[in-house]
Amino acid sequence: MRDRRVDQKLAARALLCCCLLAAAASAQAQSKPDMGKFLATGGVSQLEGAGGGGLTPWALISGYGTRDSWGGNVHYTYVDTQDYSLGTYGVAVGVADRLELSLAQQEFKGHLAPLNLLRTKQDILGLKLKVAGDAVYEQDRWLPQLAIGIQYKRNKGIAGLGALGVSNVKQLGAKDDAGYDYYVAATKILFEQSLLLNGTLRATRANQMGILGFGGDKGDSVRLMPEVSAAYLINRKLAVGAEYRRKPHNLGVDNEKAYYDVFLAWFPSKNFSVTGAYAELGDITVFNPTKQHGWYLSLQAGF
Repeated sequence: MRDRRVDQKLAARALLCCCLLAAAASAQAQSKPDMGKFLATGGVSQLEGAGGGGLTPWALISGYGTRDSWGGNVHYTYVDTQDYSLGTYGVAVGVADRLELSLAQQEFKGHLAPLNLLRTKQDILGLKLKVAGDAVYEQDRWLPQLAIGIQYKRNKGIAGLGALGVSNVKQLGAKDDAGYDYYVAATKILFEQSLLLNGTLRATRANQMGILGFGGDKGDSVRLMPEVSAAYLINRKLAVGAEYRRKPHNLGVDNEKAYYDVFLAWFPSKNFSVTGAYAELGDITVFNPTKQHGWYLSLQAGF
């Protein structure tokens, strides 16, 4: 067990070094953002802070800065189901259309008693590096834009359940309250068909994205989970699409299932976007064995 954790930390440090080297190589980027990328080509803000769809990161880099510049955004996302809510806010910066750095915080809580006693927060630090291809400018090639990424997540504990003796995700069966997700994303934009296609493969131990910790009594190994997205551009400012994200089932108290959604994203300008979606989040059964579904709203402002 210890050797596996050491290997994960070494892999995380290696990827971090690659990203920092890429940042250094991009240090000649202009000091001001040029807003030179096409509208909507930075994606929206994903639930964990990365640029992409709502549920899954894409290979696209956040912001509208080109290879000679930089860009960034701030976002707030709210998901509301019949029993729970999830709020996420954060910031992301894209450097030279090659490197993305993101920071987000998630707050998960229940609605009605006794679920309203459940409150937990999680901090997420993300890095993404474009390694090959260009989804926008290489229309004559089938090679998609490829990116590798890492997300470091730390759960900040459970509030409101002290009377039940629960203050930490480990007391629900999780093995750890912090962990890493690694992913490879491939994104292709087909301008003639007004279509965006994305596939992401994630290596993870996270329970409900890490909201309920990492690993558990039913499994504690890193597993590969597929994620897919498709979006159709109705016009240059409006896109409709769908996403699917498979997740591991590590906790006996949580019969975790896949996420999926259908969404509508509006880009009135390069400085602002609004995304609305209907999401199916499966069972979130810490206290209530009911399939969760509801609405998703995300606001993004940037440059």
